Amino acid sequence: MTERKCTVLFQPSGRRGQVEAGKTVLQAAQDLGVVLESVCGGEGACGKCKVRLEEGLFDRESLRSQKSHLSDFRPEESEAISEAERVRGYRLACLATLQGDVQIYVPEETRGKSQIIRKDARDVAIQLDPGVKTYPLRLPPPTLHESLGDFERLLRGLSACGLKDLSIAHSALQRLPDSLRAGNWEVTAFVWMDQLILDVQPGTVEDYYGVAVDIGTTTVAAYLCNLRSGQLVAADSIMNPQVIYGEDVMARITYAMMNAPEGLTRMRKAITAGLNGLIHSLTTSSHVLRDHIFEMTVVGNTAMHHIFLGINPKHLGSSPFPPAIHHSLDRKARDLGIWIHPEANVHILPVEAGFVGADNVGVLICETPYQRDEIALIIDVGTNGELVLGNRRRVASSSCATGPALEGAHLQFGMRAAPGAIERVRIDPKTFHVRYKVIGLEQWSDQVPPAQIQARGICGSGVIEAVAEMFMAGILDKTGRILETPSSPRLRNTGKGPAFVIAEAGETAIGQDITISVPDVRAVQLAKGALYSGAKIMMKTLGVERLDKVVLAGGFGSYIDPLRAMILGMFPDCNLKNVTSVGNAAGDGARIALLDRKKRAEADEIARKVEYVELTICPDFAAEFAEAMHFPHMVDEFPSLAPFLNPGD
Repeated sequence: MTERKCTVLFQPSGRRGQVEAGKTVLQAAQDLGVVLESVCGGEGACGKCKVRLEEGLFDRESLRSQKSHLSDFRPEESEAISEAERVRGYRLACLATLQGDVQIYVPEETRGKSQIIRKDARDVAIQLDPGVKTYPLRLPPPTLHESLGDFERLLRGLSACGLKDLSIAHSALQRLPDSLRAGNWEVTAFVWMDQLILDVQPGTVEDYYGVAVDIGTTTVAAYLCNLRSGQLVAADSIMNPQVIYGEDVMARITYAMMNAPEGLTRMRKAITAGLNGLIHSLTTSSHVLRDHIFEMTVVGNTAMHHIFLGINPKHLGSSPFPPAIHHSLDRKARDLGIWIHPEANVHILPVEAGFVGADNVGVLICETPYQRDEIALIIDVGTNGELVLGNRRRVASSSCATGPALEGAHLQFGMRAAPGAIERVRIDPKTFHVRYKVIGLEQWSDQVPPAQIQARGICGSGVIEAVAEMFMAGILDKTGRILETPSSPRLRNTGKGPAFVIAEAGETAIGQDITISVPDVRAVQLAKGALYSGAKIMMKTLGVERLDKVVLAGGFGSYIDPLRAMILGMFPDCNLKNVTSVGNAAGDGARIALLDRKKRAEADEIARKVEYVELTICPDFAAEFAEAMHFPHMVDEFPSLAPFLNPGD
């Protein structure tokens, strides 16, 4: 008799699979390579394996997760789980058994190994002209002969600095009399955009700060900057806590629609709490007071933009995909629930279209293709793939769904970048011998004993390299079919067709081979085909025949090998010397806007000048997409790859 299977999806790692009913959540995690803390070995004694059941219909997964799909709460669990946590769905993974399909969220403290978030800041040239500036003042105290009001006295002092027609925040006005006298009439005024006095503090304040934030679909990065010097003080990043409601943009839009009105509220609270946690981390590590943070800039795709602002994103999910607002916004931190100075300004950069958001505008003002002569293709590879093409004469943008496959989330052994994830792959074309590197281990796999490798899965950069290497070695043909000749012990026959072993069971922490199968290859083809066809359609739109430059942006884009990405056909042919990775350009754009207010006006201007190309309505898209499914392409030539491919490839 066939065992009944349950679908289990773990977040935020994105690991999923079929597990026998009756197994515990901890056993399911172990089967799927998800590492949970369990000091007592699953005996229910340590309380370290605390997880949370997420209830609801998760449309992308066609998965309905509900309380009854786990066994009843056991008395032993109450030792580790409070009544409030129980109501919210918390369980001990070692005591809760599977009775149906479930989505399980693994809190940070329960994860055996932290996720690796790759959104480091670059050293970019920025003109320092922040939106908030300080003005140290020495004011004459009032006398019986001259008893001008404190605010008017402050205005008179600021007028000597060239500032006119200022208003003052109400909380600053309330504190003004005490601040003036506490400083013995020497104070520092904090003024936003030469218009509004945010605060007045006693004495001379040298350093004050701002935070630039990139709200990605999968990861969130924050950069704490000194607004006086422009110095990057600290940077940190987290998995986007909204990932439990769906891995990609459409899944979250669907969640908001199907769980209205609570769905939007839950996702907004999740990202706000995540941002406040990041701010706490940044200020703690740098010994900066939160009240000394006077401005924040925010970028993100249009759906993340809307959810952060509490705007219903449902209209983004249906044609013609209109955003609620295109223009940039300025809002008070206190109104958004952000724990910095309550009068601090939060500047949200403009969006371009329904699926090209403020993050792409951040990339634009960072890379400035609209100021250059060469034709550049910029690909921001994340859960959504956003493309920009053009130069100073004309710029176009488009968007396509790519990330979950290229980031490994939709592959059998795919996982996000975390310790144990295979991130680099090399295959000998003669012997099919595989060498690989896992995150957390400096040596290649053939440099250490197999038992020390402990591979758990394969992340996005590893996926790209594995498939490209399989093609170069002749294991795959141009159509993506796995060839069974010549034979190799690494070729396996599965119920879903042939698969190629990247890491053998004895080298893994999950006790089974980590493979690339035909469905895995097809998922990569769909993702890279979308990117390539998007680029080709934009090239046709602008009348471009050849690319001068390709820029791979995004935290994930930084780890993509340019050669192997082109071998897959992620973008049209370009001289490999001119294919570069620039890291988190969207986050860099947010920093630029934080430190140079002139760039905000530039962002608003360029966001309206960019020509958005809606790929889904282009008559050539289906044909272009079909041709782009081949490695590297069905018909397009790649002279830059000639030294790396056999003549028949």
